[in-house]
Amino acid sequence: RVQFTPDLLPADLTGTEVYRPADGTFIFQQGPLFNNLVLADEINRAPAKVQSALLEAMAEQQISVGHQTYELPELFMVMATQNPIEQEGTYPLPEAQLDRFLMHIMIDYPDASREAEILRLVRNETRERSSKTRAPIETLPIEDIFAARREVLDVHLAENIEDYIVRLVTSTRTPESHTEELRRWISYGASPRATIALDACSRAHAWLEGRDYVSPADVQAVVHDVLRHRVLLSYEAEADGVRSADIVDRLLQLIAVP
Repeated sequence: RVQFTPDLLPADLTGTEVYRPADGTFIFQQGPLFNNLVLADEINRAPAKVQSALLEAMAEQQISVGHQTYELPELFMVMATQNPIEQEGTYPLPEAQLDRFLMHIMIDYPDASREAEILRLVRNETRERSSKTRAPIETLPIEDIFAARREVLDVHLAENIEDYIVRLVTSTRTPESHTEELRRWISYGASPRATIALDACSRAHAWLEGRDYVSPADVQAVVHDVLRHRVLLSYEAEADGVRSADIVDRLLQLIAVP
């Protein structure tokens, strides 16, 4: 976990070359990106130069420092959080970098029952720390994760479902072909990364549901999280109080289900 702050530097993520006066050489000191799961906490608090340090890692699974390129672990994933109510001292992510993230999930406040569970969980964790009898942390073998990835790739995606995914994404780029309303609301449509992400997330959703095939319901279950950060709203949409979720809802109504 890396707490992003305004004074963070790119080298604080990627690592840096350290001089060794004993023999006059430089050695590379790895940064926190050389881990399996990296949490960029409050990513919008760091300047764009630091945010962009993640781009090569997320796209190519490698980082370049000086004249050297270093491979990241085979199991590598970046997660990030943003505080939507904070505006002062924050740096919104550029649209091109948002596109690198597979999904953009909105997390609201928990309901009363969930909040009670959180309260009990924190109380129990505090009690375990004070008594020094904390239960051992269970780890998931990397081989199990790779096996699950292979199974997800083997989930059957019929040609008509693939066409449905493509039509959902490409319709964001040609909103005028559907309604005048959508033409006014959408400034830029989703990129081809959206199609790739929607395919992968639909397969994963079907696998988690215990099925070996993708249905339209799987696509509809993940399409909001996949397109939320990829469909850019126009000034008219913001003035009308329209959200990206509203646009996706409208597309689901307009695009015929196979």
